[in-house]
Amino acid sequence: MADAISATAAMDTAGSETAGLVTPSWPLSKRIKYSIVAFLYNTLLLKPMLLSMSLKKYFSSPSEKDPDLVKRYPIRKSLTIRIFFPPSHRDNNNNTTNNTSSPTTTNAKLPTLLTIHGGGFTVGQPHDNDGWNRTFSQRHGFLVIALDYTKAPTGPFPTAIHDIEALISCILSDPSLLPLIDADRVALAGWSAGGNLALAVSQLPSLRGRVGAAVPLYPVLDMVTPRDVKARARRYKPGLSGFRGRDRDYLLVMMSLFNWAYLKPGQRCDDPLLSPIYAPRDCLPKSVFVVACEMDLLAPEAWRMACRLAGKRVPGLDEVVGCEEPVGKGVLITEGDERFAWEQTSGDSRVRWLLVPDTIHGFDQDLIASVVRDPVTMEDARIKTAKTIDLIGEWLLEGPLRVSA
Repeated sequence: MADAISATAAMDTAGSETAGLVTPSWPLSKRIKYSIVAFLYNTLLLKPMLLSMSLKKYFSSPSEKDPDLVKRYPIRKSLTIRIFFPPSHRDNNNNTTNNTSSPTTTNAKLPTLLTIHGGGFTVGQPHDNDGWNRTFSQRHGFLVIALDYTKAPTGPFPTAIHDIEALISCILSDPSLLPLIDADRVALAGWSAGGNLALAVSQLPSLRGRVGAAVPLYPVLDMVTPRDVKARARRYKPGLSGFRGRDRDYLLVMMSLFNWAYLKPGQRCDDPLLSPIYAPRDCLPKSVFVVACEMDLLAPEAWRMACRLAGKRVPGLDEVVGCEEPVGKGVLITEGDERFAWEQTSGDSRVRWLLVPDTIHGFDQDLIASVVRDPVTMEDARIKTAKTIDLIGEWLLEGPLRVSA
């Protein structure tokens, strides 16, 4: 990885020995620009959207996607967790949306999946993944708990990491949840920025040995490599119609704003808590399942990290993952082609790679439909989301999730 760092630094136009490795001090004009953009984004887009969603939720009937329980802990009063019980543990008569009572308990303890939403470290809410969390809990019998964190720029790096650490510590010592949680089967999953945070928080000494597996989905892993380099290595498929056939990744527009909000000037970008691709293998969970979207500028770094963790050849920064031709509606390639899927086991270490064909960043998110506005893309995404949920659940249940430290 040292070679990758050196190569990336050499590509940076600043010309400094630490170019690409240290967050620059933003010029006043750029700070003003991003401050205005962030204000307008929150005021004109985000807040009205969240208000609309809240009003719709308030006046509509309870949804099957809604959590069974919503809780807060005194240590982080502003942050909520959303809890989803599997059918065997749900009290169909008494549980309602935002119920704050104690959960129905049985003698059986449950494998537990803690999930972390995405949003470039600056936006998003735990309820963004209610549908995914509910489906996963129902299909695989997991207790699923969605976590929250302080958003940048109010909470720049590493605020979110320590928010999540505090919430996990509370959850794993909560007297009302302890009868349900199987401490030997606890896993972390996260989307995009949430995938980054899942791998970051699992490195902290307080959680090592308590989280047995991590499932980063299309994660942000490498803050060193410039976005333009990432975009050049991204797979493009002009053979696909609609939103997926575009020749520019929609993330490019937002990445500079996200980085400005999350990173402080002078921050080392190769810090493993910021860029988990540089984390030592023994600091991460024993089992890691990396999921990426084929047409996503973050896919190459996910591919490199999976290969590094598994001891495989690490692809170069200019290598494009996937294939040129469309794979087909609803099709996942799970064997026979290592560009798309493989699993490597060595002792108690397990690494799995899955590249979801013909999909864009955020394909499994309910909110992506408002961005894409393309029924063909969304139908393909719906099928692949269900299949991906099944693969993740089956993989987590294949063996014990935690190896004691």
